[in-house]
Amino acid sequence: MTPAYLPARRKRLEAALAPADALLVIGAGDPVPLPEGSDQTYPYRAHAEYVFAAGLECPGGVVAYDPREGAAGWRSFVPPVTEAERVWCGAHPREGEDVAGLAAWLGARKGRKIAVLGAAVSGATADAAATEAARLAYAEVRRPKDAHELDLLGRAVAATAAGFARLPELIRPGVTERTLQIEVEATFQRAGADRTGYGTIVGAGPNAAVLHFEPSARAVAPGDFVLVDAGAEVQRYVADVTRTHVAGTPTGFQRDLHAAVQHAQERAIARCVPGAEWKQIHLAAAVDLTAGLVAMGVLRGQPESLVEQEAHALFFPHGLGHLVGLGVRDASGLARGRTRDPRPSLRSLRMDLPLAEGFVVTVEPGLYFIPALLQDPSRRERHRDAVNWTLVDAHLELGGVRLEDDVLVRAGGPEVLTAGIPKSLA
Repeated sequence: MTPAYLPARRKRLEAALAPADALLVIGAGDPVPLPEGSDQTYPYRAHAEYVFAAGLECPGGVVAYDPREGAAGWRSFVPPVTEAERVWCGAHPREGEDVAGLAAWLGARKGRKIAVLGAAVSGATADAAATEAARLAYAEVRRPKDAHELDLLGRAVAATAAGFARLPELIRPGVTERTLQIEVEATFQRAGADRTGYGTIVGAGPNAAVLHFEPSARAVAPGDFVLVDAGAEVQRYVADVTRTHVAGTPTGFQRDLHAAVQHAQERAIARCVPGAEWKQIHLAAAVDLTAGLVAMGVLRGQPESLVEQEAHALFFPHGLGHLVGLGVRDASGLARGRTRDPRPSLRSLRMDLPLAEGFVVTVEPGLYFIPALLQDPSRRERHRDAVNWTLVDAHLELGGVRLEDDVLVRAGGPEVLTAGIPKSLA
């Protein structure tokens, strides 16, 4: 049965793709076998572009669209269920036309340009210009979330909130990062998640400054920062949340660092309104974070000037956030016609575009003490007068703080979907 939301979604795609005459073919992709010959595959995820247009997740599936036929031009081709799939996996027949018919569909339109999104499709040779135009139009349609998507995001947020609610009782000296990961992820699934939306990050002490840290057997020590970045997934829609705690009583320096990040985050969230430029929100957050470091005595000078000098990137080396929804970074990227900003401090910015109503963005400022950056001789020389290096060296093993929420952009003001997840430090 065709999902109720799908016709309206495809209508938006039709309008965005017009007046292009190229055929659109979107491949789901095939499962990838595990290397040990176990007859098993890596966890399967169809390309997001396919899921968005098909309304299902089908290995080997293809969605095809002929713009000359309007709403009737959409076709969904699926591979037939084999006897082996029925016997070994309990598979049921899939809704759609036999994928063997795709060749005839393409043959009847021979000579037309083809835009290919998602995975490569056998028999469909992509036209580079048509494909790029379709990719840009497709991303623009995917960015604002419809009611169905917001419902799934709400369910993912609820499951994520349940997992994070366990942290205050779990974080204590002696507990391992791996134990925290297991308990949080298990709670996600008990609360309705299908799985995690991405690799869970749990970093204690100095590991809290490793941006994509995989949880280890390291035991939390008294007074450690414990940073947890995790999100539940429901029907491919993902929440993305970070909180930072302290195992025990935080020091004044830890409290100040956490407060600086929280202040910058709150101000950044307030700026998430339709028409606001994401890069400017990021740079304003960098100024706020830098002001916090100046107040703590870590940096010296005027915050705006320090950001121009890129001194902030010593402690805030990543972008402020990204779009989230059908995947952890969803349809982020550049607005049509833009090129990536060449400044080193912006190389990790996940998107450069104006916000619009219906976007869901993560807002995730952070401040970290990362030895690889702070002990680099060239950076020390460049910023010798801007940084209190004696104070920095005293905190090289501190780790860091990140706070992240998922924010729905609305005309009446931003709505923090993850507001129910507390941000208390202890």
